[in-house]
Amino acid sequence: MGLGRKHMIGLAAGALLLSSGAALAAGLYIDAKALVGQVLLERAFAQTLETGEPTKPWDWADTWPVARVAAPAHNESAIVLAGASGEAMAWGPGHMAGTPTPGDNGVSIIAAHRDTHFAFLEHVTPGDDIRVTNADGSEHSFRVTGTKIVRWDESGIDPMAPGKKLALVTCYPFDARTQGPLRYVVMTEKIEEQIEPPATLAALNRLSPEVEMVR
Repeated sequence: MGLGRKHMIGLAAGALLLSSGAALAAGLYIDAKALVGQVLLERAFAQTLETGEPTKPWDWADTWPVARVAAPAHNESAIVLAGASGEAMAWGPGHMAGTPTPGDNGVSIIAAHRDTHFAFLEHVTPGDDIRVTNADGSEHSFRVTGTKIVRWDESGIDPMAPGKKLALVTCYPFDARTQGPLRYVVMTEKIEEQIEPPATLAALNRLSPEVEMVR
């Protein structure tokens, strides 16, 4: 004897609830992992800044903190790990191997998941500041110059390009439930510091024309 219509509807509703519950649980697990991971990464990064030595966040970790990336306008900050493997990005953004350290010549690439650490990229606009603190304590400010959507294998990003740039990369679209071939890229350029001339040079600039000629 076949199942009644009400019974079928009940089974379908139950299956939907179970699948929704599983999806919700998985989502909560990912969020909790990212949150707890950042607490441990902050401790490890603080130790790295203090000692100058790479510090693993836990004994069995195969990566370590190399930087902190922050977007002040969006109240976002995260510790960046060495490498952009799936395991590393489960805990935080990853600095892609083979690309320059943020602030050095070329294009540095940092990638993270769209539903955790880089969810805010959806709201970043040209002119926003992105700040990076490297493991050696050096601090660098970057200005967002634009965004683009590319295929993962056709990004057009050349790590050896001239200038000092930083690319923040995540999956696209932001509301997608499965991973596709598209990536959302936020391009930034380093804001070069204006170095004040030494006091002696400033004094020389105020000397008479005769002395200027000698100099």
